[in-house]
Amino acid sequence: MTDHPFRHVLPAITTPFTQDDRVDHAFLGKHAKWQLDAGCSGIIPLGSLGEGATLDFDEKVAILETLVATAGSKPVLPGIAALSTRQAQKLAEAAKQAGCRGLMVLPAYVHKGELREAEAHVSAVIAATDLPCMLYNNPIAYGTDFTPQCIARLAEKHANLRAVKESSGDSRRVSGVLALLDGRIDVLVGMDDMLVEGVAVGCKGWVAGLVNAFPKESVQLFELARDRKHAEATALYRWFLPLLRLDTVPEFVQLIKLVQQQVGMGDERCRLPRLPVVGAMREHALQVIADALAKRPEVQA
Repeated sequence: MTDHPFRHVLPAITTPFTQDDRVDHAFLGKHAKWQLDAGCSGIIPLGSLGEGATLDFDEKVAILETLVATAGSKPVLPGIAALSTRQAQKLAEAAKQAGCRGLMVLPAYVHKGELREAEAHVSAVIAATDLPCMLYNNPIAYGTDFTPQCIARLAEKHANLRAVKESSGDSRRVSGVLALLDGRIDVLVGMDDMLVEGVAVGCKGWVAGLVNAFPKESVQLFELARDRKHAEATALYRWFLPLLRLDTVPEFVQLIKLVQQQVGMGDERCRLPRLPVVGAMREHALQVIADALAKRPEVQA
């Protein structure tokens, strides 16, 4: 298999908004550069964490243009999702035109039909360009579970399907995909709190969330796990896990943006219908963040 961009640590970057609900392109570029300078290997915008479902088409294209200009030699790999297959194909084509070097392909928004419909949808999007693609499997969030057998059919049909982001939360699924596909595509960890487990069973990369606030720690954790430095990885993972678990609840967008705000790299402002978290959830998150910052380990530059 030739090289492709879906490796190492890839931030699912958040989308910053100004007070008047516009995309804050100046901060978006600054935030992306900060993560890339910390050792991340590319940027994934327009995903679930990027609030892609709330963005207009022109906003999405403008975000891609800002990130491509910022990323330099590192790839921008946007999430491709829409209400219809036609809209998703149009976005895939626009992403290629903007200079993106790969696509993360999601099932269609809203419609939750049979697997054959979801398979037909992502197949059409993968075929819309010749860019390398990563399928996004998140049955909890999207109501569609791309089984290993389905992924094998798609890989057989599309040479540019190079990876799958696995967010079922089941490490046995990672093993199942790797066994059935026999190295034809890579699997990436899609949930922050199973990074070490996923790498242990063969994942080649991490589509990360808390990297938006802790990029150096995220890169070091992945590399320690990849290099089988178990004691060091375990120590860092134990510190990181309370934060990483903020990525696994329905309010993960608001919580990760709150973490960014607390470390001085962003604002918790989201686009409606999302609002900042309040009450017990907010108090718990602030305590988790404060505890993590008080015990923050030394990491390599």
